[in-house]
Amino acid sequence: MNKHLNELIELSSNDKAIDAYTPQLEAADKKVAKIQKKIDAVQSELDTLNGDIAENETKIKTFEEQLTLLNEQLSSNAKKMKEISTEKEMKALSLEEDIAKEKMTFANEEIERLQGINETKKALLEETNEKLTALTAEFEAVNEVVSVEKAEIEKAKAALFAKREELSRNLEQKVLAFYEKIRIWAGNTAVVPVKKQACYGCYMKLNDKTYAEVIKADEIVNCPHCGRILYLEPVTAEA
Repeated sequence: MNKHLNELIELSSNDKAIDAYTPQLEAADKKVAKIQKKIDAVQSELDTLNGDIAENETKIKTFEEQLTLLNEQLSSNAKKMKEISTEKEMKALSLEEDIAKEKMTFANEEIERLQGINETKKALLEETNEKLTALTAEFEAVNEVVSVEKAEIEKAKAALFAKREELSRNLEQKVLAFYEKIRIWAGNTAVVPVKKQACYGCYMKLNDKTYAEVIKADEIVNCPHCGRILYLEPVTAEA
């Protein structure tokens, strides 16, 4: 077999091994991302609950201030009652007092309603905080395991990159450049075997002349259909 072809097969195999770790890294990141997504959702729920509670507290405070003003108004009206001299003034003051009492009743009802809502929301807040604590602990545990997994993968990849550097250094630069050019669009299928007289990159059948050149393996042969580098696997050659 052509020396350069043999080197290209080895380099291609090494590149495939490097890229094979990508799905593993992505899967590891997904484990962490999945829990992070849950944490973000729970945090969003917490923010909403806290926002609702704060908004209700503001409303309660507004109603309480309104009650204070209405109480002051009723006290003032009680003093005025002693000073009125006409029936018309009496009716006007009485109407004003009735309206103030209605407003006070409404304010008290709203305060009670909002306080009830906040009690429910505070209970939910406590449950959600517990959920967040549990998820945070789970995140830390998973992240620790994933960090170890990724460290081992990166270590293995580093060894393969070192090997690639060595293979690239020993390969003739023109041949390496030719391989890299094909790899830009073909990825890890830049160098493919021929089986049953077909390119295992594009799966198109080779003509007899090209197939004969692949069998001889004296030179680097490209698929006439897709341009990938072809080689015959040892077992196929023996057959």
